[in-house]
Amino acid sequence: MCHRIGYPYLWILMNENFRSIILQKTGASSLFEKEMIQELWSGYGKIIRVGLENASVESVVVKHVQLSRYKNHPRGWNSDIGHQRKVKSYQVETTWYDTYSKNSAARLPKCLAIETQDDEVLMVLEDLDEAGYPLRKGSVSWKEISSCLAWLAQFHASYLGKIPDGLWEVGTYWHLETRPQELAILDDQKLKKAASIINEKLNQCKYQTFVHGDAKLANFCFAKDGQVAGVDFQYVGGGCGMKDVAYFIGSCLNENECERLETQILDTYFKYLQNELEEKNETLEKEWRSLYRVAWADFHRFLKGWSPGHWKINSYSERVTAAVINNL
Repeated sequence: MCHRIGYPYLWILMNENFRSIILQKTGASSLFEKEMIQELWSGYGKIIRVGLENASVESVVVKHVQLSRYKNHPRGWNSDIGHQRKVKSYQVETTWYDTYSKNSAARLPKCLAIETQDDEVLMVLEDLDEAGYPLRKGSVSWKEISSCLAWLAQFHASYLGKIPDGLWEVGTYWHLETRPQELAILDDQKLKKAASIINEKLNQCKYQTFVHGDAKLANFCFAKDGQVAGVDFQYVGGGCGMKDVAYFIGSCLNENECERLETQILDTYFKYLQNELEEKNETLEKEWRSLYRVAWADFHRFLKGWSPGHWKINSYSERVTAAVINNL
């Protein structure tokens, strides 16, 4: 159901400045809310689909962020550290769209406008549903996994060796230096002791790129022909591409599949990555392959401190992490 402008609860579009920006950037004569896509994590705003009249496209996606101080974290992590991390994440996302996104060979939404007003941020983005990527997946076939690995390879190749100025110096939302509270309460003492060394191995690798930083299955939009586009760039920053690959695989496969398909996953990703590079780089591949399990252990460290009962904590992750620690 579409709600026309004029209803008092349409608080995003009732802001006249924001409304005029959307109209100006799209050339629409009028606009209306089609649907709320989702609320942002911890109550920091909403993402809505906005319908347009007399424009070249039928709709856009509007991400509206409100950076007020007090929010309600769904797992109880309410702190100034967490708030400042969130504030920076939205600053990073606007910098990403404004400065870097056009250089991505991997498909992502075009940014039509960014506007900041007091403690509010408005991002007007291409509607990927209308652009041919209307499908979201709760589970995936190997072909779909392969498409996502191809997307990650394109993304990483696009920014290989680039400096993440204005982004996270170290990408991903679980980066050790931004998660002191989770580390402090981590019960696994061996992992706790090894955390800084694991972090350093990833940060000091020779070949650095930009990582998406939250490349879970939910952040991929699928076309009917199996092609994919990626969304949500709050945690993009510098790092080893294996962080994205390990995190993505953990988001869509069970522990038995993660173990059984590990070699196939890496072979597939590196086939795509080498095809994206101007010339084959075996040194990069050798270094990153050796860091896949290190990246897995890095996320496992965060997860065990953040949510000890999480479904992703499994015997495969425990074995991988133990092997990484033994080899440090």
